[in-house]
Amino acid sequence: MKMNKTCTESFTAKTSRVFPFDINAFDTLFGGNLMSMVDDIASVSASRHSQRNCVTASTDNVSFYAPIHLNDSVCLQSYVCYTGRTSMEIFIKVVKENMMTSERELAATAFMTFVAIGEDGKPTEVPTVEPVTEEQKFICAGGEARAIERKKRMIEQKEMASQLGLARPWEQ
Repeated sequence: MKMNKTCTESFTAKTSRVFPFDINAFDTLFGGNLMSMVDDIASVSASRHSQRNCVTASTDNVSFYAPIHLNDSVCLQSYVCYTGRTSMEIFIKVVKENMMTSERELAATAFMTFVAIGEDGKPTEVPTVEPVTEEQKFICAGGEARAIERKKRMIEQKEMASQLGLARPWEQ
């Protein structure tokens, strides 16, 4: 396996149409469906980059910019934009398209973190990543700062989790 790869080597794209069973009460794509699509495509980029099975470590950020309507198409694009020793940050861009007018609009962006898992079931090292396009260079430039914030947030969340009770509410 190469120990340095480009963002483009992990690039993945998928386009789907929004059908009635995908929508919420507002006739727009249910956010949970979109988040499932985001996790799915990000997992492909992570495995493509690491050539390993990968697990979702965190959904770091999902920003919604525009609603996706019934009969729109939704195009997700993802690639690895930052790597740690065993983890990979994946950038996901979601573009909606009105199928009647061909108008395209940025609908959402997301960052997710995946960990590569070796044959022994433990985290394993991943190749570093290098941007190629101007968009990739812009996104990758913030990777280290996002990783620092992620680590801080993880410490805070572990502390919070240690304070949470597990008893059933009616047994307290």
